Order: sequence, then structure tokens, then C-alpha cells
Amino acid sequence: MSDDSTQDTTGAAPAQNRADVGPFDESEAAAVRPYIDLGGIKILPREGLNLRLEVEEQTKRIVAVGLDYADSTLQVQPFAAPRTTGLWEETREQIRQQIRQQGGRVEEREGPLGPELLAEVPVVAGADGAAGKRLARFVGVDGPRWFLRGVIGGAATSDVAAAAQIEDLFRSIVVVRGGTPMPPRDLIPLRMPATPGTA
Repeated sequence: MSDDSTQDTTGAAPAQNRADVGPFDESEAAAVRPYIDLGGIKILPREGLNLRLEVEEQTKRIVAVGLDYADSTLQVQPFAAPRTTGLWEETREQIRQQIRQQGGRVEEREGPLGPELLAEVPVVAGADGAAGKRLARFVGVDGPRWFLRGVIGGAATSDVAAAAQIEDLFRSIVVVRGGTPMPPRDLIPLRMPATPGTA
């Protein structure tokens, strides 16, 4: 007798439930916390955190949020996702191919946030034009109708204490998917935060 009751847990957070540990959906976040509202995501302010908005030159739209914290960088992007399947598995394969095409090295491993990619990405250094390599961790979490991607650089690629702080920062992010229909893989719109004191 065949067992058809086995569930496909692909993309599910290992051991821990995402809704309990984050990143959070808007419906799961504590309303009383003083989040920085960036539209598609909300960031919980903390001591020593610097926030940068990355803007596309031609369209002037915000395409990513950069967070500098614990001698590390975390770039985050929220995407619309299908209701039934996540995007992280497919996205990891795309990242792997891109890095290999650039001449970099990449390995997949199980991290505190689930499956992640550790990559050595080629970079052109300063004025002398010497090429170097930059370490980066690619992390991702599938949520309800959204996918949050993060790229970690700096100390958190190799230092355990810095990594724990950046992972905690990533987990504290709230994704605001909204009710507007969006094709899967479209960037959930980001915007400038409101000036403090105007609420």
C-alpha cells in the first residue's frame, strides 16, 4: 500500500516556524512596535543601525534597502510570490548560475535561516584595477504570498557573533505584501520612510 500522506516541506523553515521567529508577515507583527515604514517592508530600529535606500538610476524607483549593522551589510528585497509555492529554491539556482558566469565560487549550506548560498564574488578593486574576491551570503525566506531575499556582506560572512546579529535583524523584518494583485517575482514597492514626528 503506497503512502500518499507524506507532505512536501520544500522551502519550509527547518525546525522552527517562520511565523514564530521571523521574518514576519504584516498580519503577524506587533502593532505597537516603532517600525520604520518603507512600504513593502518595515524595519525595527536599533542602536547602531544605518539604513540606505538603493535607487534605480533610470526609473528613480527604490529597488532595495541596505542596512549597515555590526560591521556588516544586509541588502534586502521583498518580492511577490505565488500563493502555493515559494521562490527561494528557484532563486538559489539563478544566483548560483550568475555567480559562476562571473567566475565566482558558490556553495550551498544549511544556515540558521535555512538553505543559503555562500559565495566568493569577483570584484574589481580600487584605482590599480586589481581584481579581488568578496564574500557574500545569500539568504531567503518564503512567506505567505511573498519572498524576502537578503545579501549579507562584511563581518557576518565569517564572524559568528556578527552573523547572529545580522540574522536577528533579518528575522525582525516585517513584509507588507498588500492586497494588490502582482505577478510572482515582481518587487513589492518600496518607498521613502515618513519623517519622524509626522504620524
